[in-house]
Formats: sequence, structure tokens, C-alpha cells
Amino acid sequence: MQSKKHGNNDGFRTTRRKLLLSAGAGAAAFGLGATDWAPFIQRGALAADKTLRIIQWSHFVPVYDAWFDKFAKDWGQANGVAVTIDHIPHLEIPARAAAEVAAQSGHDLFAFNGAGGPFLYRRHTLDMSALVAEMEKKYGKVSAVGHGVAYDAEAKRWVGYPDYYINFPGLYRKDLWDEIGMKPDTWEDIRIGGAKLKAKGHPVGISLGHSVDPELSWRGVLFSYGGADSDATGRKVVINSKATLEAIKYVKALYQEAMTPEVLSWDDASNNQMLQSGKASWIHNPISAYRTTQKANPELADKIFVWKTPAGPVRRLCAGAPNAYVIWKFAKNPDAAKAFLRHYASNWKDSYIASTSYNHPVFDHIVPKPMPILENDPTSHPPDKLKILETANDWMCTFGWPGPGTPAAAEVSGNYIITDMMAKAATEKMTPEEALAQAEKAITAIYEKWSAL
Repeated sequence: MQSKKHGNNDGFRTTRRKLLLSAGAGAAAFGLGATDWAPFIQRGALAADKTLRIIQWSHFVPVYDAWFDKFAKDWGQANGVAVTIDHIPHLEIPARAAAEVAAQSGHDLFAFNGAGGPFLYRRHTLDMSALVAEMEKKYGKVSAVGHGVAYDAEAKRWVGYPDYYINFPGLYRKDLWDEIGMKPDTWEDIRIGGAKLKAKGHPVGISLGHSVDPELSWRGVLFSYGGADSDATGRKVVINSKATLEAIKYVKALYQEAMTPEVLSWDDASNNQMLQSGKASWIHNPISAYRTTQKANPELADKIFVWKTPAGPVRRLCAGAPNAYVIWKFAKNPDAAKAFLRHYASNWKDSYIASTSYNHPVFDHIVPKPMPILENDPTSHPPDKLKILETANDWMCTFGWPGPGTPAAAEVSGNYIITDMMAKAATEKMTPEEALAQAEKAITAIYEKWSAL
């Protein structure tokens, strides 16, 4: 999903994995009682601490950060609150969260991107249930995907405020696919057509490395073939199935027939760069890759089209990256944080436009339909090129599907278990059966740990 490259993260990956593995124990050690919302009544309540500290990831559409920073600071000036916003690379979010929880000090509003977040640290976050209920009355019910972003079905409360999710369509070179008389609609289309286009110098690009995007993409294959990490209860591990084995065998064929070995070391920026270079025939990625290509090479961008995540033999479904805000129980100014979120929600359409439609809403009516930009984007040719993204809720889910979001599901994704399973089989370091058995063992250990906690 990235349009920025953050350099080599090998050292960080080890740290992040250790942090995720210890998150359950850390949460238990610091656990506090449930906290109810104190209603925000007047501006004076904000003055108890005249600062609001916000941290969030460096957005892949940079103009969004510029919009958000000005928006937040304008609100602060109007309410007598000094607002500070820190932006950090998305892969640094887990380590920063762990550090703040360990210190019981940090930001008032903490934005999580990708896996984990509200679920892993649910003992340390304020209950957002009252605020979400208030927003649902104004902006419509939270979608099923939105529940997967921040609703803890075990605790029966919102452990974070669901902001948006990042959908994962296919971005493809229509001119190249037209040459072979195909449209990349199914995963089999990607394999067959991708092999033909690889022979012409235009391979398929999906990372098999350790970052957020491949954990989403390969779940798309897993889910579409009928497999899943866990069942609908969110408690039983069901990865060991005939459907999962077929998905692994498919990924092996896709890698060997339509991809190149460079994907094994890719980060989240790499497939974007391949698309922008004109080399890629198809990538699985949010539209940030298209947006950056529009700026770097408008002529090439006109050849890039967008379609739904590919369909498999069972269904069409992919995991999207969840984004949620939490307010720590140790936040110094929780009232200001809640007041800001209310104001932010009342201006969410502007937020969506600032993201150039990258941030997909989770409240049913917070962005009116027809959705701005998707129906008519003057920068795209044709202007309705992105219209298909209006249907994203029909073919997107998030970690934990078909069950709810859980700490266990978050930790599985954060440890890249599904991606490693696919990569080991694709490169023949293991047979598909061996890769599946190893993944099942690792996933089961995580679910058993959280069950014991």
C-alpha cells in the first residue's frame, strides 16, 4: 500500500515480533479496570490539560497529512488546546505502542494502522463504546469491516474508535491485458495472464516479504479459496484444511509462473515502484500506487485501471488494513481527545476527500453516496475509473474473518505467519504440506496463549 520506502527493516522486524509475542503478558501486567466515558460538556473541560498529543503513521497520500495537521491545529486554536501531531512510518507503530504502554506515558490519541493495535492493547485503552454509539446515531451503523477494526467481541466493547480501512483492489495495465485478450478478474486470470505477460517482460508483483501488504494479499487468496486462520467464533484454529492447501499450491504456481524472485525481499513500497516503472502488469494494492504514478508519470497512469480483488473458486474476498484511534487509560487529556474525535467525525467527508478516496469509511452514511471522487475523479481518465471501489464493503474484510477481530488474530498477522507459509512453499523450501503444518503449529500456539490469558 505504500507510496514511500522506509528502508531496510530487518532489525526492526525482529523487535516487532518479540513485542507482539509478549503483548499478551504485558497487557495482563498493566491491566486496569474498565473506564466509562465522562461526557464532554463545555470548552472548560478541555483546559484541564491544555495539550492534545496525537501520533499516527505517515500517510501514503502525503497531502492527507498536510490536511490533517492543519485541521487538528485549527480545532486546537478554537478550543484553547495546543495540538501536537507526530507522524512515524507505519512499521514503527507496534514498537512505539509497546514503548508507551511500558512507560504508561505517551500520546493522548494513538492511531493504529494495520494489524494489532486496539486488540493487543485492549487492557490499556479507554472504552469507546459510548462514543461509537453516539457517532452511529449521527452517521449510520458501523459496517462489518468496521467491527473488525476495533470491536472486541470477547469484551463486548469498542476498544478503539474505528476510523477507516484500506481496501485492496487489483491495479492493472489495461493496455497490456488487452493485448492478451484478458481482464484480471479471478486469481486464475492473474496466474494465466500473468505468465503470458511475464514472458513479455511484465510480471505480476505481490510481496512475499515481511510487511503489512502481503499479509493482506495472501489472506485474499486464502479466503477466496475457502480457507481461514480461525472459525466464526474467533477461537478455533482451522488453518489446516484442504482449501488452505489448494491456496498454497496456487501461490506456488503464481510465484513460479508469473512473478520474479525480487518479491521475496520486497517491502510495502516495492510493488508501487514496479508499477510506476512500467514493468508490472498487475499488483494487489490500494490506490496510493495509482495516485503516485499519476504525479510521476501521467501518461502511464492513464493506462492503469482498477478492479475488485480477484475472485477465487469459493468467493471474492480480501483482508483490508484496519485503522483505529485509541485513547490510552494513562492519557493526560482524554476529554480533549474525545472532543476532537467528535469534531473529526463531523468533518469526515473532508478527511476522505483529502485522502483522495484512499481512506474507506466504516460508518454507513458518514460519506454520502454517490461517493465523491469515486463517481467522478477529474484527475482520472475516464473520470469514473475508481467507481468500482464504492462496492469495496462487498469484497473486503479484515483480520480474524470469518470471526471477529481478536488479539490472537492480530498477533498471527503481526508475525507474518500466512506470508511465510506461502513463501516457503513458493520457493520450495518446504512442500505445501510442510508449510501448512508449520503455520498451524505457530497459529495454534498463539491462540492457546491468548485463551489462557
